[in-house]
Amino acid sequence: MTVEVLNETEFDIDVSEISNLASFAITKMKVHPLADLSIIFVDENSIAELNQRWMAEDGPTDVLSFPMDELRPGDNSQQSADSLLGDIVICPQVAKRQADEANKNFSTEIYLLLVHGFLHLLGFDHAEPEEHKQMFSLQDQILSEWGVTL
Repeated sequence: MTVEVLNETEFDIDVSEISNLASFAITKMKVHPLADLSIIFVDENSIAELNQRWMAEDGPTDVLSFPMDELRPGDNSQQSADSLLGDIVICPQVAKRQADEANKNFSTEIYLLLVHGFLHLLGFDHAEPEEHKQMFSLQDQILSEWGVTL
């Protein structure tokens, strides 16, 4: 598996921890171990442009996910070895504000956004109450098993 992490911001991001968490989530969700994933940290202007272009929403957001090969969790033997899971784009500036407002640790917020974005790549959503319950429960479970206290 290839997990590429790019930090295009001034924020101090622990690239190794981000990569480790992504690898843990990939294994936990039984995505093919050779799937490729990119995680990019960008500033507010960049994520606002992406948010407008792809989601038709104004302003910056915390995380965006761009699935590539529509991989799904489960039996990774049924998936191609050279699959692209997709891109997760995270804005640390927005994450910092959210962490401060919720009295949470900045790193914890970044980890939460990473797992949240990862689950979106796998097709999970939270538009409906039952979907919300399932996705957020799974998100909390992955983070808890990785050792993050929410």
